[in-house]
Amino acid sequence: MSTRSTAVVRGRPRTGMRAGTHAHARARVRITARAAVLLVVVMLLAIALVYPARLYVRQRGQIGELEKQTQILTVANQNLAGQVQRLNDPAYQEKLARECLGMVKPGETAFVVVQRGGDPEPAAC
Repeated sequence: MSTRSTAVVRGRPRTGMRAGTHAHARARVRITARAAVLLVVVMLLAIALVYPARLYVRQRGQIGELEKQTQILTVANQNLAGQVQRLNDPAYQEKLARECLGMVKPGETAFVVVQRGGDPEPAAC
């Protein structure tokens, strides 16, 4: 080995430079017309995708709310169907007629209990 050594960095000889610095100044980044057009197209595509994405997220939220409402209404519908079935039962109709309307069969006597100094309380129907 000779006393005079030169370091080779990326295939170029290096002399008199500190480690970590380049022999030539850093080149400025140049944007070509093709790169500028590509950048504009990419930005337009990104902007064009933002609105549909927001719309999709909003509609997914609405679908979730509508599914919850559907479940609530389904339960209410089942309850109402059960109530209709009970109201079509002659025994239940008679019970309601006696308790809520104070009706009696022919030959029966109805009694109404009234508290002192008050009016009779209506049935809780």
